[in-house]
Amino acid sequence: MPNFGNKLSRCHVLSTSQLQTNAQEMKLFIKNMVSLRCKMIVRSELENLGLHYTVVELGEVRIKEIISDEKHEALKSALLKSGLELMDDKKAMLIEKIKNVIVEMIHYSDEHPVVNFSEYLGKKLNYDYTYLSNLFSEVKGITIEHFIISHKIERVKELLVYNELTLTEISWKLGYSSVSHLSNQFKKVTGLTPSFFKKMKHKRLIALENL
Repeated sequence: MPNFGNKLSRCHVLSTSQLQTNAQEMKLFIKNMVSLRCKMIVRSELENLGLHYTVVELGEVRIKEIISDEKHEALKSALLKSGLELMDDKKAMLIEKIKNVIVEMIHYSDEHPVVNFSEYLGKKLNYDYTYLSNLFSEVKGITIEHFIISHKIERVKELLVYNELTLTEISWKLGYSSVSHLSNQFKKVTGLTPSFFKKMKHKRLIALENL
């Protein structure tokens, strides 16, 4: 089973922002909710407070009832212990939605790779991509494209270390046009070729096993 490393061991608990969807349901938005372990932590804290959820996804939770101020503060405090903070700013929430869609798309989706990221994000979030792109750059100081590339390279690293897929299969899985496209981008970001990175990690693993 894949080892998600730091993403599983550390959970920046997300800012929780609440939007009422109907008379008996509330949405909570959780900033930096980027791993399966984060989901487990959020579920556990909700259950500890007797809150009934219908959905727990990356960055978003739906609660069946409207949360009282007392329980809201209790949840906020519990999440803070894992590094979480509540989000109330609409633009900040949208930024988190953008990040969560990208993370889920690259790290957790088994669907056919998305080639046109701008069209995918626009449809997924129901916003004009130009607006999303400008907002993301303004708030984060990097472009959406750079954020996507960074995560794709991290995913390539994980898949190389797992040693379960060939470079050709990895390039297809992550939507690269060719192996050379993947290799060039990987070297530009890391300074190493994928094959050299894989050999280097393999040697380290053997050394650790021999300790």
